[in-house]
Amino acid sequence: MAAGYADILRAPHAARLLTGTLVGRLPNATAPIAIVLLVRAAGGGYSLAGGLAAVYGIANAVGQPLLGRAVDLYGQPRVQLPAAVVSALGAVLLVAAGIGSLPVAYAAVGVAGLATPPLEGGLRALWPGVLGAEERVHRAYAMDAVAQEVMFTVGPLLVTLLVSLWSPGAALLVLNAVGVLGALSVVVSEPSRAWRSAPREAHWLGALRSPGLLALLGAFLFVGIALGSITVAGVAYADDHGREAVYTWLMAALGLGALVGGTVYGAREWGGAPEGRLRVIVALLALGYLPLILTPGVLTMTVFAAVAGLFLAPAIACAFLVVDRHAPRGTVTEAFSWLVTTFGVGAALGTAVAGPVVEWAGTSASFAVAGAGGAAALLVLLATRRVLSGPVHPSNAAPGIENDRSGAAEPGLGSGHQA
Repeated sequence: MAAGYADILRAPHAARLLTGTLVGRLPNATAPIAIVLLVRAAGGGYSLAGGLAAVYGIANAVGQPLLGRAVDLYGQPRVQLPAAVVSALGAVLLVAAGIGSLPVAYAAVGVAGLATPPLEGGLRALWPGVLGAEERVHRAYAMDAVAQEVMFTVGPLLVTLLVSLWSPGAALLVLNAVGVLGALSVVVSEPSRAWRSAPREAHWLGALRSPGLLALLGAFLFVGIALGSITVAGVAYADDHGREAVYTWLMAALGLGALVGGTVYGAREWGGAPEGRLRVIVALLALGYLPLILTPGVLTMTVFAAVAGLFLAPAIACAFLVVDRHAPRGTVTEAFSWLVTTFGVGAALGTAVAGPVVEWAGTSASFAVAGAGGAAALLVLLATRRVLSGPVHPSNAAPGIENDRSGAAEPGLGSGHQA
């Protein structure tokens, strides 16, 4: 298992690209908690903190596919680094202005969220060229999904550490500075500078003109709803048991399950089309959420949470392959960014739905929202089976040119090694 991942990381540029992307995405992973801590430290209420965090999230959801399309049109260095700098300047403005002027504060978080560079989608566009063989790309997608789980676990801990050492404002500035350095590390690399999107058909819908991609996005909206609802349901469960630490245990178990599932999934070579495999994985994901409705004792519930997380990273990794196959030529970064956005919007909706459900029907019913989300995702995949099995758009045939099946890439680039 470890040998397969080591093989990926030994590929030229792979470790650098993965590390740079993760570091570059730290501001995005930590922004909500950092904003809340900054507002609270300045004497603001939770409503204001939540409002600013929500604006950041909405702006981020809007910005990702727009910037992803810009990357496809103009290349990674010309978009990713300037966006990272502008996003960091938004954070600087928020720290400098504080909450004394609410319009400025909201504008600052809006800029920070809207300009967040689409590094996640950009990395997935680079993998086929860097790694070459499809099975290595598949493994890299799984490794990427696992690394994201680790980052979103470590990120809040890093914020807490920086706040304890300095202040919420300093933490926000440090994380954004580090994020710019991560983006810089990616865009000055040879694969990022050499990558070019395939010629694209001019169309205002961009990646969204693909029926297969729309079907996948519909399914993952519900996967996001399932995951978002668990965050609220977990708080309610912890309140029922009178210990705040219970919530930490549940979320840690969920993350551990995803880590294990993604690691095992990526270590194996899979045959056949990923669309059929994705239906099976999402079915298992939905089944994994159902035992949570029982809300047993803390120890058993923690085990259930770990089981519920097992199929999340595999589902995301498999979805990356499906996106790559169905994205219209010249839109791969935008398509990946749409998946990120849709998943994030779904998580926000799940959080919004689970709150009232807890108040109206109790903790068990809020966990049922997760099960319903998983079941709805499966139903979408089953209902769109014919669409997803239709014509696909194979991606990178060469490191420098995405979706190039014409042989137009430069000689010597087909090996997956860039000198």
